[in-house]
Amino acid sequence: MLRLHGLQVVTSENGDAMTIASRPLRSVLYIPGSKGRALEKARGLAADAIIFDLEDAVALGEKDSARTLLAETLSQGGYGKRMRIVRVNGMDTAWGAADLDAILPAKPDAILLPKVGGPGDLDAVAARTDLPLWAMMETPAGILNAAAIAAHPALQGFVMGTNDLAKELGSRTRGAMATALQLCLLAARAHGVACIDGVYNAFQDEDGLRAECEEGRDWGMDGKTLIHPAQLAVANQVFAPSEAEVDLARRQIAAFEEAGAKGEGVAVVDGKIVENLHVETARATLAKAEAIAAMEAA
Repeated sequence: MLRLHGLQVVTSENGDAMTIASRPLRSVLYIPGSKGRALEKARGLAADAIIFDLEDAVALGEKDSARTLLAETLSQGGYGKRMRIVRVNGMDTAWGAADLDAILPAKPDAILLPKVGGPGDLDAVAARTDLPLWAMMETPAGILNAAAIAAHPALQGFVMGTNDLAKELGSRTRGAMATALQLCLLAARAHGVACIDGVYNAFQDEDGLRAECEEGRDWGMDGKTLIHPAQLAVANQVFAPSEAEVDLARRQIAAFEEAGAKGEGVAVVDGKIVENLHVETARATLAKAEAIAAMEAA
């Protein structure tokens, strides 16, 4: 993984280089590492990224067989451009080191560590691999240390663990966790890493999911973690630029370039000033739309 001007260059399963800024991360689906049928089905799901879970989703008696199954499955490939993230058990558990032993040779795109409380929690894993690391942000200590964690040279992204965080805080509502979520988002943006919103547990409540996705999108989250394939379509739609947004971005760029050719520093589109910062946002919007189109075409 390389960091270039705050961006991270990552490589998909088929060898294509993409930046974390433009690589779609609208939908990040949890799949239990112990469920062979689910692992197979995931190869055809419209998820931008998959978290293959060896931690919470795997029963204690299945830990050994799950890591073996997952390592074999990942080695077989077939996940295309989907980002393959493996959540291992914590290094302070009886299974964490064995998870790494089994999974690292299969070369997933990233390793996700649970309950990261500070940058030191990443060091032991970073010493064993040059794979990008992701951090579950789900404890009060982790939230308070978000900036230091995001600054770790191996860190590529945050995954908000809102269920565990709610338990730790004694929170009953998402609103009660807004400060924690936004602190992590600020840290992620300060250090050029991704930030993925927490899960929505009521997987049959499409309206509720849409509302929470829209809130996370409007805050600035890169996408949503999901617990069921039925949630994919909503997350993919909400976190993708709309046709109107793409159209506006193109018109802003064109107007600004035309103004620049006349020696002017600003343009006007739809009665609003367009400056260089708006053009940067517009170019990012088009890059995301193009990356999504490439993902869906594949």
